[in-house]
Amino acid sequence: MSRTSGRLRLLGAVAVAVGITAVGTTGVGTAGVATPPASAATPVYSEDFSDGLGTFTAFGPVRTGTYGARLSGSLSSDPSMVSAPVDLTGYDDLTLSYTRTASGLDLGETFAVAYSVDGGPFTTLESARTATGAVSFPLPDSVEGGDLRLRFSLDASSPLETLTVDDVLIEADGDAGPTDPPPGSLPPVGDVTAPGPYAVTVDDSAGPGGDGWLVYPTDAGRNGVDHPVLVWGPGAGSDPADYEDMLRQWASHGFVVYSEVSSSSGAYMVDALDWLEDRNASPGSPLYGDLDTSEVAFGGHSRGSLGTFDVADEPRLETTVHVAGGSFDGNGPDSLRNPALYIGGDEDFATANMERDYTSTGVPVWFNVLDGTDHILATRNGQHIITAWLRWHLADEEFRRTQDFLSSGCTFCGLGDVRYKNW
Repeated sequence: MSRTSGRLRLLGAVAVAVGITAVGTTGVGTAGVATPPASAATPVYSEDFSDGLGTFTAFGPVRTGTYGARLSGSLSSDPSMVSAPVDLTGYDDLTLSYTRTASGLDLGETFAVAYSVDGGPFTTLESARTATGAVSFPLPDSVEGGDLRLRFSLDASSPLETLTVDDVLIEADGDAGPTDPPPGSLPPVGDVTAPGPYAVTVDDSAGPGGDGWLVYPTDAGRNGVDHPVLVWGPGAGSDPADYEDMLRQWASHGFVVYSEVSSSSGAYMVDALDWLEDRNASPGSPLYGDLDTSEVAFGGHSRGSLGTFDVADEPRLETTVHVAGGSFDGNGPDSLRNPALYIGGDEDFATANMERDYTSTGVPVWFNVLDGTDHILATRNGQHIITAWLRWHLADEEFRRTQDFLSSGCTFCGLGDVRYKNW
């Protein structure tokens, strides 16, 4: 078992149960009276702001510390913070809990807590001028199965007037929640660190020039499955053979993977995708009619990442993957149009460039600087993160959004320094 695999299995074996007791509050809107969560509950989402804002995005003066997240009054704009969507598919009997302390608010000034479902208008759960301590609200049935956003806001004019929020927790009834992951477009798996359900075939003389590798499920199309596509660029001085175990791993999970010697220009990736579309339409091809050409990712390691940046505005893409390959001029993210995965290493010389790219990235992005990882090992140590990312973005396994990536206790958060934004 690899070091990364072992740590992921350990993370998957740990469960934490949290309980919060309600105190008096003034409730507004559909929630009504505050009640404590059920004694047996399933945690769905949590955020304690110990590593910054987590999935929340701040507007106006908001800072974090050991106390939680603190909103400060302002004459210029009312501060607020809004969470990324929380996927509630398969959960019911939901409860929202948090602690909050309002300090120094004058008459006519208030804080508010609200929620939105599937991008709709916000509904107020709590609005008050003074409040201290923990509180819990049952959420209405209308939120079940939707994408829930939370908003904490403050209407106050002085920086000395504050709202402090901590220990945000969404729980479902103890018997609620999917016993199996919600279905995606590929056969489900219980462990992304293990090989997937498909045997794998490798053609090492494929592609537009006959010098690329096509790695694909041997029985592609089984049970009517259409397979998403990954075009992978190796690092400088390497070729697909140097990534064979990783290409096989991704193909075993149901992805059709093409790779050839890379260049800093990503034109070869676009040519490869054109070639794959031709294979999908050719009756003599082993992949005839078995590709999902609406679910495509480009990605690569080092120089392969640079080539990916170069063509990241390709309209057929759903996502891009960048491993140990920050742009030299800092302009690589300018071409991004879709969610991006960044993987670096704490011992990698290229991480400084990736840090700069992350700062200027305007699309949704998730970045992990892996512990104990140099430039060469970045793809191997990050391969299971890539598997989960592809299953999320290309195979529609939406539960991975929170479970594996966008939560303070995400599957991969213990492997390195994790940050994300724009979700």
